[in-house]
Amino acid sequence: MAMFHGARALLFRDGWREKSHYCIARYIEEFYVKSGKLDGTWVELLDRMRELRHEDQYDIVYEPRADEAEEALKLAEEFLKVMKSLVGD
Repeated sequence: MAMFHGARALLFRDGWREKSHYCIARYIEEFYVKSGKLDGTWVELLDRMRELRHEDQYDIVYEPRADEAEEALKLAEEFLKVMKSLVGD
């Protein structure tokens, strides 16, 4: 969710409001990746975390491993740094 809200901050800064994880990723892809302001890997990671969040919330048998959780935290921290740099532009 940290990555979601970090990405959403870009939309807010641009004057848009959106609640859909998928739509936020597509917006960033269209307006930041295609313009060269952001590497597409970040959108891929955002999509992957969206999928994991969906599994965690809606799949009754999904149990993340400790190493997966630690990796997600590291990715979120890096993602937020990148989003902050874009919001500050």
